[in-house]
Amino acid sequence: MANSTPIIVKGLTSGPAGRSSPEGSQVLSKKKLQDLVREIDPNEQLDEDVEEMLLQIADDFIESVVTAACQLARHRKSNTLEVKDVQLHLERQWNMWIPGYGSDEIRPFKKACTTEAHKQRMALIRKTTKK
Repeated sequence: MANSTPIIVKGLTSGPAGRSSPEGSQVLSKKKLQDLVREIDPNEQLDEDVEEMLLQIADDFIESVVTAACQLARHRKSNTLEVKDVQLHLERQWNMWIPGYGSDEIRPFKKACTTEAHKQRMALIRKTTKK
C-alpha cells in the first residue's frame, strides 16, 4: 500500500499490511456475553465451549470490520478512522445499518426485484381466484 502510516483505533493498530493486532483484552467478555444471554432467556446457560466459540466469532468479526474500515480510511487518504468508514463497510458487506450514527437521512427501502416468472405466477393466481 502506498500509505504506510498506521491507523490507531481504540486498542487496535492496523499496520501497513492491513493486519490488526490486539493491544488489550477482548471487546466482548464472558461476563458481557452471559449478560446478553440472560437478557434473551434468563434460564439459558451456555457451555464453556460455546462461550469460547461465540467470543472468538465476535472478535473475528470486529477485527475484520475494523481492518476493512481502516482500508477505506486509507483510501480516503486519512489517518483517522471515522464512523462513515465503518458504516460503509457494514452496509456494503454485511447489509447492516446501525441507526443513530452518522447522517440522519432516512434509509431508502430497497424493493426486491420481481422476476418475469414471478409476475406470471401471480397473474395466474389472480386469474384463478377470480373464477
